[in-house]
Amino acid sequence: MSNILTNTYKLADGNEIPLVGLGTYLLDDPNKMDTAVTAAYEAGYRLFDTAQLYQNEALLGEAIRKLGINRNQIFITDKITEMNQGYDLTINSAEYSLQQLGTDYFDLLLVHWPISDKFFDTWRAFEELKKQGKAKSIGVSNFTQTHLQLLKTQATEMPVLNQIETHPYLTQRPMVEFDKQESILTQAWSPLGRGLVLDNPMIAKMADHHNRSVAQIVLRWQLQRGVAVIPKSQTTSRIQANIDLDFKLSDDEMTMIDILNKNQRTGNEPELVYETGNQY
Repeated sequence: MSNILTNTYKLADGNEIPLVGLGTYLLDDPNKMDTAVTAAYEAGYRLFDTAQLYQNEALLGEAIRKLGINRNQIFITDKITEMNQGYDLTINSAEYSLQQLGTDYFDLLLVHWPISDKFFDTWRAFEELKKQGKAKSIGVSNFTQTHLQLLKTQATEMPVLNQIETHPYLTQRPMVEFDKQESILTQAWSPLGRGLVLDNPMIAKMADHHNRSVAQIVLRWQLQRGVAVIPKSQTTSRIQANIDLDFKLSDDEMTMIDILNKNQRTGNEPELVYETGNQY
């Protein structure tokens, strides 16, 4: 148990969010989900991240129920998928997701990808869900600076969080800075670049120096630059290691990781999803 566990961040709406959470993408069977959630909870995780697209909301809800804890002791993030966007569909699909999860509110609800023809209607639905208390906080995922600036022209309330792909090969520094200026927390999905960065020799040297794993070095780098993380793993030992981040990187080490950037994506290009309305 490390003191990173008490590391929460106060969002612009006043709600607190844990800076490290468990991503549940690809946890698609009850045993895998139960094992991962139990290991994560015991290691100190309190944030669990799912999405309609993952088709595992019911599994996550069941795994959390088995922990036998109060709902207010954990933080659930969910995301509305592209085909469920638009005002009515967003409201109705959010209701369905809550039923699947077996809860009456999301701690954080995100627009999974921006899509042009449903852009403003979807966000209006998010503001309504927040008003109704069904989403404590509302945010976005995979939004660029342009998308956020566009949203600002009509939003009553801006997102408190933007979940994007960012890792040492895709540092997204200007995006992270823009989010900060707008009081939006950046959260990294795929904080390890889907494993791309794990065999980087320079980070490996740092890991040896600190007596840590490469993954721990990268996750620590994310936190020190002000980015929250939701690493996903099905392995108990990795789940435990991914939250054991109670050490510090020097300014030089931070800079050395920063300059590994090569704008290399492992996921979709947000602007293309925005234009086409779906992931390719």
